[in-house]
Amino acid sequence: MHVTTTFNFDGYRITEYKGVVRGIIVRAPTIAQGIVGGLKSIIGGRIGAYTDMCEQTRQQAFEIMVEHAKDLGANAIVGLRYDASSIAEKVSATEVLCYGTAVVIEAEH
Repeated sequence: MHVTTTFNFDGYRITEYKGVVRGIIVRAPTIAQGIVGGLKSIIGGRIGAYTDMCEQTRQQAFEIMVEHAKDLGANAIVGLRYDASSIAEKVSATEVLCYGTAVVIEAEH
């Protein structure tokens, strides 16, 4: 699956638009990540446990989006974007949304 943040691919042309596709994940840190994150917030510094959690969450949202595009018959996604927001502050849950436009592309002759 070709994926880009732009709205075209060099050497390819879009032959069909399939629509908006998305992948959504809601994730909260584990107890261990919360403890480590809390300590790091007191003393400062990079919070590796949270960074790893965020990267895994983004990757899962991306994979869900790609599957959504495949289900629509697309072979590419243009206009890729990510968005994140807190949805349950008491448990530190965060929603990560990955979205773009599913398209069919073919090589230019």
